[in-house]
Formats: sequence, C-alpha cells, structure tokens
Amino acid sequence: MPAAGDLPADRTIVLVGLMGAGKSCIGRRLAARLGLPFRDADAEIERAAGCSIEDIFELHGEAAFRKGENRVICRLLDGAPHVLATGGGAFMDPDTRAAIGARAVSVWLRADLELMLKRTGRRNNRPLLKRGDPRKILSALIAERYPVYADADLAVDSVDGPPEVTVERVLAALRDRAAAQDSAPDPAAVPGRAEGAEA
Repeated sequence: MPAAGDLPADRTIVLVGLMGAGKSCIGRRLAARLGLPFRDADAEIERAAGCSIEDIFELHGEAAFRKGENRVICRLLDGAPHVLATGGGAFMDPDTRAAIGARAVSVWLRADLELMLKRTGRRNNRPLLKRGDPRKILSALIAERYPVYADADLAVDSVDGPPEVTVERVLAALRDRAAAQDSAPDPAAVPGRAEGAEA
C-alpha cells in the first residue's frame, strides 16, 4: 500500500460520484492521510446560501442550485490544494467538469446500487430521492451519470466495510497515476524530435 509521502500534494483532488458513494467519508480520511485540508462542496454551498441544499432545491429549483454549485466549486479550485467532495450532479455540468479537469485530479468513487441504497437509506435529506422510489431513481441516475463519471482521471470502487479500505484504493490509484506520469517519455527527448534535428 502506498505511503502518503509518495504522492504529490500540488493539485486538488476532487471526488465525484453518486450519493452514497462515500465521497465525504472517504474524502475526510484521504485528506488526513495526505496532510491536506478537506472541503465538502455541499457544505460550502449551504454556507454561501445561508440555507440547506434541500431548501435551495425547493425554493429555487435544481437549475439555480447547479449554477451556484459551479460558482462555489470554481472558487474552491482557485484556492490552495485540498481534497474536495462534490455533490452527485456536479460533474455532470460541462463547465464544472472542465474546471475540474483543468485544475485538479478527479477520482470517481464507483459504488454499486445496493451499497448506495444502504447508505442513502440512513439519511432523509436527499432531495432527488424524495421524488419517488429510491431504487428506481438511483438506477436511472446510474444509467445517466456513470458514462460521464467515466471521464474522471481515475475510477476507484467504493466498497462496503471499513472506509480505510477504499481510502487505500484511492491512494494506490493516485500513486500509480503519479508513477505513470513520471515515467512518461519527454517528447523533446525522442530521437529525431530535438530542436534542429533533421526530419
């Protein structure tokens, strides 16, 4: 398993995925392992709006929420490196996704339906799940969002059990990515591509 010291801490790590994937729980522990601050986008949005996300949905609608979410995430990405847990729909917004791609390393916490149902069933503050049968809603969200989440830099399975298991998987994926980037050939060093070399 990787040691936190093996990993670069010069870019924000953004966790994406559906509700119940464990983004906040894993994010806090990951930040502690990396020695970085932890930020929760939903909590930051509530702080900025002065009300709960559930109230924002009810009073202003999802479209207004997504615009505010984009502003908050872009502001956070402009700050010092940290670990950021995002809401389930954040990565679906093209502008938010582009900002994350340009300024951070994105990690998709991929969880199966049964695990997300188990986790979301413990709390009753999920606006999207109040619109009908949670199983049907989550199944539809999986079909809609998983192909987009697949654009994240890394995908890590979020598993049932101790959170540290998933944290270790994220750390391993981050270390593998860093190692692959370190070992990538420098284009300027490829024979025949040096400045002034003959074609």
